Amino acid sequence: MAFKMKKAGVKQIISELNKASKLHKGQAEKLEKMVSSKNSPLKGKISASCKAWAKSKYDVWPSAYASGAAIKRQKAGKC
Repeated sequence: MAFKMKKAGVKQIISELNKASKLHKGQAEKLEKMVSSKNSPLKGKISASCKAWAKSKYDVWPSAYASGAAIKRQKAGKC
């Protein structure tokens, strides 16, 4: 997932969602977990080996499919 948003912006959205309905509060909790976790898309980058693998497998880089596959591979610990 190519999610490039500043941590401060996400925290602001979380505070706004907490003030809203129960549904939005649940979304805020999920975002809070994502911001605080080690494997957050807000932290880190795709490793070079995963990027190289995706570039060899897909015709176009960067693309949603290629970057998504590289991230999945990295999260699985294959790179």
